[in-house]
Amino acid sequence: MPVSPPRALLSPPRALLSLLALPVLLFALITWQVVADGPLVGVDERLSGALVHPDRISELLSDLGNVQVAVPVLVVALVYAAWHGRASGVDRWWVPPLAGVVAMALVPALVAPLKEWTDRPGTPAVPPAVGYYPSGHTATAVVAYGTAALLLFPLLRSPAVRRTLVVLCAVLVLGTSYGLVRRGYHWPLDVVASWCLGVVLLAGVRPAARRNPDGSRTPDDGRTPPGVSRSTRRSSSGTPSSSSGPS
Repeated sequence: MPVSPPRALLSPPRALLSLLALPVLLFALITWQVVADGPLVGVDERLSGALVHPDRISELLSDLGNVQVAVPVLVVALVYAAWHGRASGVDRWWVPPLAGVVAMALVPALVAPLKEWTDRPGTPAVPPAVGYYPSGHTATAVVAYGTAALLLFPLLRSPAVRRTLVVLCAVLVLGTSYGLVRRGYHWPLDVVASWCLGVVLLAGVRPAARRNPDGSRTPDDGRTPPGVSRSTRRSSSGTPSSSSGPS
């Protein structure tokens, strides 16, 4: 007789929803300051003046946020997650990859109108133009590398490999952010705002990426959920038996 997963594993974690309030409020605050030319903009400009120092390294780091670089990494993770889920007989194996595709598609859909609305000029290090807020390169890096990490994390068994994946994702995002500010392609607040936007989009991917074959969510430490035996997880990860029927 199949064991039903605990209700706590089926409902979205309230802690995650609470944590989302911080990036949403911070994004709203920064956007208001940019549009109203508030005091944070002056601090942002002074900070940028102290940090900008164009060089080859910052140029290369900023390129990590290019669509041509970040999206192929995401595509590899999407394909692998889809293949692994289907090969393992996971019900609705296409949900995690689809969530990743939607999150990535929302980046230009949200960033482009915001750039046009805020109409923020660039730093003195770039040719005169407007539309620099928020940073599209930063948002692309956060969502592409972050989604790839979220999709691959549950598929990895080794804690060391999992930690390496998380660290690599953080290094890529922070490297992109540093390169954009150091090169002068973006103001610091442009980058911070895109961090906030990216976190919100990744929050939509996280529940889908943690799905088990029985519809429950995998704990972050990879342990068997309470109330579900290891033998149950092993049998459910393969091809469904004729006795179990559709879930």
